[in-house]
This record gives sequence, C-alpha cells and structure tokens, in this order.
Amino acid sequence: MSYLKFDKSLMINLEQSLPREILRTNKSGAYHCTTLVGCNTRKQHGLLVIPIPEMDDENHVMLSSLDATVIQHGAPFNLGIHKYQGNVYSPNGHKYIREYNCDDIPKTVYRVGGVVLKQEKIFVSHESRILIKYTLVDAHSETTLQFRPFLAFRNANDVCIENNQINKEYNEVANGISCCLYSGYPNLYMQYSKKVEFVSDPHWYNGIEYVKDQERGYSYREDLFVPGYFQMPIKKGESIIFSAGIEEVKPRSLTAMFDKELEVRPHRTSFYNCLKNSAQQFYLKRNNENYMLVGYPWFKVRARDLFISIPGCSLYIDDEAMYHKMMDTALSALKRFMATGELDSVIKGIDQPDVPLWAIWAIQQYAQAVSFDECIKKYGETLEEIILYVIGGGHPNLFVHENGLIYSDGREKSISWMTTLAEGGRPATPRTGYLVEFNALWYNALKFCHSTIHDKKKAAVRNTISDLIEQIDISFKETFLNEHGYLYDYVDGGYGELSVRPNMVFAISLEYSPLTRKERKGVLDVITRELLTPKGLRTLSPKSYGYRPVYYGPRYDREQAYYQGPARPWLMGAYAEAYLKIFGLSGVSFIERMMIGFEEEMSNNCIGTISELFDGNPPFIGRGGISYAVNVAEILRVLNLMKNYNNNI
Repeated sequence: MSYLKFDKSLMINLEQSLPREILRTNKSGAYHCTTLVGCNTRKQHGLLVIPIPEMDDENHVMLSSLDATVIQHGAPFNLGIHKYQGNVYSPNGHKYIREYNCDDIPKTVYRVGGVVLKQEKIFVSHESRILIKYTLVDAHSETTLQFRPFLAFRNANDVCIENNQINKEYNEVANGISCCLYSGYPNLYMQYSKKVEFVSDPHWYNGIEYVKDQERGYSYREDLFVPGYFQMPIKKGESIIFSAGIEEVKPRSLTAMFDKELEVRPHRTSFYNCLKNSAQQFYLKRNNENYMLVGYPWFKVRARDLFISIPGCSLYIDDEAMYHKMMDTALSALKRFMATGELDSVIKGIDQPDVPLWAIWAIQQYAQAVSFDECIKKYGETLEEIILYVIGGGHPNLFVHENGLIYSDGREKSISWMTTLAEGGRPATPRTGYLVEFNALWYNALKFCHSTIHDKKKAAVRNTISDLIEQIDISFKETFLNEHGYLYDYVDGGYGELSVRPNMVFAISLEYSPLTRKERKGVLDVITRELLTPKGLRTLSPKSYGYRPVYYGPRYDREQAYYQGPARPWLMGAYAEAYLKIFGLSGVSFIERMMIGFEEEMSNNCIGTISELFDGNPPFIGRGGISYAVNVAEILRVLNLMKNYNNNI
C-alpha cells in the first residue's frame, strides 16, 4: 500500500504542491526541509541545515538547494524551481514530475521526453550529511546530468544578500569539491559516488523569494551563491549518489552508506507509522545527553514540552529505553534547578512553575503504560523529592496556600503554556493566581505520590500529603467551579476568569480529579460544545470576548491570535482521556471519528506529521511550526487509549 504518494496532477499544480512540505532529520539537530516540488518557501528550508555549536545556538542553512539538469542532444532541461519577484517561478522543473512517493524515503520521478530519472533522498542518522541518489530509469540516447549547488552559509532565520565578503575559492576533493563561504563556518564537502567534472562558473542568483516569510511579515528575499556546476554522463539503469556534508567521505562508501540507511527506514504506510516516524524526528542527541525538540523548523528544547512529549514519543511507540534516556536528562536538569536555582543551557524554561508538575505527570504515564512497581522503583524518590520541594516553597513562583491550592504570579511574565509575549515583553494572554491546570496537575500529583508511599518511616510525609488532598477536595470546587457549570480559567483574589478556555480539560482528564462524575460531565459538555474541532481544542470559545480564530499575517496579528481561538491538537490527548472516563466503551467510536481529522493531515502541510496549530474555524488550516512534538505525542497517546479500549471489548 502506498500511503504518501502524490501523482502528476497534484505535483504540477503549484497551488496544491507548494503548501506541502517534507521534513527529514538526523536526530541530532540537523535536517532537510523543503516543499514536495523542491521549491523553498521558507528561509528555514534547505537541503542541509545544521546546528553549529561553535558559532551559536541556531541552525544554519549550508546548502539551500541542488538544481539538476538533464541534457540530451545538447538541449538542457532544468529540474529545479525557485520563486522570484512578480510571482515568477524559474526554472519550472515541477512540470517534469510524474510521481512523488515518501512511504519510506522521499522519491521523485521526472520524465523529460524519453528520459525517466528517479531522485531519492536520505538524511544520514546522527551525521550532518544528506545523500541524493539519481537513477536513470530509461533513456533512448546519450544523457548528461548537470548539478548546480545553491549555497547559503547563513543563520536559518536570516537571509543572505550579495556581498564582497564571500570566499569564492574552492578545493578539489575526491569526486567533488569543498568550500567555505564565510569565516567561522565549517567546510562543505560536495562529492559524488563516481568521477565528476566540476566547472567553475561563480554567479549570484538574486531575488529568490520565500512566500511563507512574506506572509508572516519577515524579510523574504535572498541572494544565493552558485560556485559552478558538476557534470557527468549517465547510462540507462545507472545510479549515482551525491553527498553534502561537513566532513569528507570516501566516494566508494556512498552506495553502502545509502543502502544501510535505507534498511532502517520505517515504512510510513499507516497513520500510526507516520506518527511514529515523526516522533523519532524530534529526538536530539547532544554530548551523550538525550532531548526532544519542541518542533520544526525554528524551535529548540523547552522543559514543559519535553515532559509532555516524552511519554507519547517513546512509550507509545514501544521505545521504553528512549523514555528513560530522555527522562534521565530532563530530571537531572530539573533536580539541579531545584537544588541550586541553576538554569540549563539546553533545556529552556526549566524554571517555569508548572514544569515540576508535568514531570510528575510524565512519570505517572510510565506507571500506567509499563509498570507501577517498576515506576516506583526507579522514580519513587524523585516523586517525593518534587512534591516536598513544592510544599516547602522551594520554587520562586509556586506557592502552596492555606487552602492547599498553588498560586503563581503571571502579571508581568508568562507562566503557563500560553507563553506568547506581546510588545514590551508582557504576556499577550496574561494568566495569574490560581491557574486551573496548575491545580489540577497539583491534585493529581499529590494523589499519585500518596499512592506510592508505603514505608512506615515516611508516615509524616504521607500524612502531610493526605491533609493537602483533603483541603483541595473542598477548595478546588469552591475556587474554580462556577454557576455556569464549567471552571474558571484562573482565579486571582476575588476575580475569576470566565473566558471558556481548554485548560479546564485537565481537571477532568487526569487519573485523579477533585470533581464528581456529574461535575466532570458538565465541564466536558461545555468543552465539547464550545471548544472541540476536528483539529483539537480551541484556545478560546467563539462566544468569549476577543475570539480570533485565524493565525495569519504579520507578527502583531499572529501574536494577538495565538491563544485567542486557534485549535491545538495536543489537547486532544486530555480531551479523549476525559471523554472515555465519562462514557467508557460507548465513547470509543466518537474518539475514533475525531482521529480522522488528524489522519488526513498526513498528506497535508508537512506530510507525515502534525502542524503546531490550526485555525479555529473551517476549513481548519494548519499554521505555525510545520511539525510539533506535543501534538504528535498526544495523538499517539490517544491511539494507544483506543487500542487498550478495543482490546477490552
């Protein structure tokens, strides 16, 4: 079965093919990303985009693209495509595409007259290297291939403008060349698996445009440098492999390298397999530590997202070993912060007040998915340590009040997952005081930790936790449950925020809830009626003031809309869990139908993964980051819930 296959009619129609992107990563921070037709529409796009720790904490586009040209009888047919001013696309290589398939690796089939050329791409695991294999499937006369590399050597969030500082020199290496356009950058080695002629013909290609950046109000026009072109004859049935990396390679090893990488590539022939592959692309290994990126193409590692994503992107794709590796790294950073206040250089936001609570949730997922006893054996002391840290007032912005609830000050800075900052550095969606999801997580954490303590020597700790639980059983409902049957988003002093937001879903989804079944169903009904979409839960009800469902346009417009209506797929994890707790087996078919909206995304936007957010109104267009870890993780968790319920039928 072919799951991610696109035919000629779609590929040659730029309105349909340009919005679809492809992402491949090396699980160590480097990636390849572009559109299905190979036309870069973002400045973060490129064939080889890598982190350069010696320079900064950003990604850098080394090789932007590689234009292949088929020559027969002296006539050139350029298979590349770039956008220029005036909505001009040149060359128009997409016209020659006959098929695109990405069930395992990206494969494009071109047809130029009697020539059929297949292109296959592989990004090498844990190495900053992309391999592109070209196979001449059919040809009726002598055929020559030319390749023009478009070089950038720049920060992935900037653009390059023609300049005199560029170093145009190159060195010949085995079956290719190496070059370094600017000081501080590593050499880029471009080599082939067979002997090739390089013709020096340095030119700037000016005015290449990136439509996605233009839409977002950022700089979008760039000049790229082409040092010349590679040229070689190719025979029918022959394959050649192009390599671009920051280390020289032996040309004779390229075929074996390509085949070895191909062997371990999963087949993305189902919804689950696509999500599993996407989950693994967020993995980041650095200096023997294991992390998970928030998403692509511009995100780094963030503590809250890390703890939310780890279970879905490891346990629910049958990779328990990776769960422990990432949790060990993340918990070490959290414990270091709790002990000394030291921030982590890689994991950003380790000081956010809800991070310890999400850490406990991630541990709890292990107990549910694998083994309660094994969980306590490995993480029991950590659970107790975190709970006592919060109770003891160790966190600078997380305070346990006399009613047992936790309070955080969010007037001047963002403290929850709704983190966008407006002009002046103030939170665009300020939330302060008793936040509903903080206290839902806190109650759940206390109950879970209480269930793990059986040592009589720890009776005092257990009793302290019991007292807090009894207090919250009363104070949570008194504080958050309003006369309309749903929960305030936050309460500060005598003010309760009535806007209908999705954060209350955690009070009805977590394993332990202070609400009765009737109260939970009332909350669920409001969420279903006002927030549920086929792409997740809206961040604000259409009935609430300030609803802005479309995340589009310049930065200011996007900032104002970010948490004011667009839907978030990751919230479907909590929603599905809450729904099934209320309706049991009778709710399975409904959640399965909701998953259809996400399965169709496998062939939209960035294929095989899930975008950061979606418009809150139809047609629910995907926006923001092209691949987002918490979304993938929580949809994987929903699929696991479905599997468990179906197995019990």
